[in-house]
Amino acid sequence: MILDFFKIYEKVYRTVKLKGIIVVGGEDTTHPSKMKLFKNRPNTNFDDVNTEADEQFEMQPDLDGTLEYPIKVVKFTNVHHLTIYFPKNFGAESTKIYYIGLKGEYTKPPRQEITLVTYEATPNPCDHKTEAFNPVPHQIR
Repeated sequence: MILDFFKIYEKVYRTVKLKGIIVVGGEDTTHPSKMKLFKNRPNTNFDDVNTEADEQFEMQPDLDGTLEYPIKVVKFTNVHHLTIYFPKNFGAESTKIYYIGLKGEYTKPPRQEITLVTYEATPNPCDHKTEAFNPVPHQIR
């Protein structure tokens, strides 16, 4: 992929805890030199990427995917959208990226709490006083 600048929007189909990212870029000066990560901002556009990122890295050339950038797990818990922005490279006119790997773990969605409800197995007449109750005894013959 050859671009002047590069932005990736990734919808994660399950909520994840992101721990690291690997980027394999182009040779020489076409490798990205800076990377910005934005968490859970699904409508990010190119005006928004110039704001403060949730995480930002100064990158080193990596042609074989051995360099992993550790992500602050506290900031990247419960990720369901991820925007990755590469604003510049090491001096070339365009940026090349061959591979992006995300490292993390699936987090289960929180369980819905059960509402505390009290049920009566046998009604207590003292709890249900009503005017319709007729205290006159009835006999069956």
